[in-house]
Amino acid sequence: MSRQLLVTGGAGFIGSNFVHHWCQNYPHDRVVVLDALTYAGNIANLTGLEKQENFRFVQGNICDRSLVDKLLQTENIDTIAHFAAESHVDRSILGPGAFVETNVVGTYTLLEAFRQHWQANSQPRNYRFLHVSTDEVYGSLNPDDPPFSETTPYAPNSPYSASKAGSDHLVRAYHHTYGLPTIITNCSNNYGPYQFPEKLIPLMCINTLMGKELPLYGDGKNVRDWLYVGDHCSALDVVIHRGIPGETYNIGGNNEVENINLVQMLCQLMDELAPNLPVSPAANLITFVKDRLGHDRRYAIDATKIKTQLGWTPSVTVAEGLRLTVAWYLTHENWWKPLLSQEYQAYYQKNYVF
Repeated sequence: MSRQLLVTGGAGFIGSNFVHHWCQNYPHDRVVVLDALTYAGNIANLTGLEKQENFRFVQGNICDRSLVDKLLQTENIDTIAHFAAESHVDRSILGPGAFVETNVVGTYTLLEAFRQHWQANSQPRNYRFLHVSTDEVYGSLNPDDPPFSETTPYAPNSPYSASKAGSDHLVRAYHHTYGLPTIITNCSNNYGPYQFPEKLIPLMCINTLMGKELPLYGDGKNVRDWLYVGDHCSALDVVIHRGIPGETYNIGGNNEVENINLVQMLCQLMDELAPNLPVSPAANLITFVKDRLGHDRRYAIDATKIKTQLGWTPSVTVAEGLRLTVAWYLTHENWWKPLLSQEYQAYYQKNYVF
């Protein structure tokens, strides 16, 4: 049975990778992308899809209830894949209001519209509302703590993670109260093609190419579990097709790495793949800067549930994924250079204290 998907935030990093994955694997499904094209949304991320008969792009805000209602009805949407979010911790510290508006109010708007659409169509069993969230809602781990599981209590520590936790609770409540067929996924740190330059891995790649400092917070020993975005998309595919409404699935890459080690790996790859760098070896550019406020020390995901219940496991190691990612940024200068706007430069200078 074909699906009619509404993908919110589908011009962003993870959303656009998901759209490419879905259009390639399910060409007979209808895919409608709704994206506000804020600083992190980029229509160029969807290049090549605009001519496909079953693809449509709509610029708009998920808080616009009349627009969401119209799309659900006219496109006969049966599946929402909800990626749209303000997602950068540093920006949430500088301006938390936008995170509450998009992540909490926007998710509520989608839920309420989808609930009425689902009820108006006699509550079909195949409808799905996939809410894509983050492991940051669980807080921070000590070095010897077990990884986050689906039963780990929420303890968000930044305005970003708090807003995502609030949206998670709304999604869960709509299933419990109304029976709405929602599913929540909480993923670890994603990386790969189309990631906005402010995030750690593309920031390091681009700064290395420009001969600029590689800013590393604090002592560089914060630990993250790195998930290649292609693996994340394959997991979401499985969740949509086989996941159980009302359930939460943690999606991790089984790749815990200290930030300093990750950046050193990137530097080695840049030295190998881009031999004419302005500064060589690239590791000479590593610069420790003042730590982020409330910086969580460690994230790690226990992905046992999605493995045992749905049969999904990640296939890309961090070494393989970083090589693919560095190669992509090296060959897509025409994609990332236009993103280094005056606004981006102003944010960069405000955020990193050298």
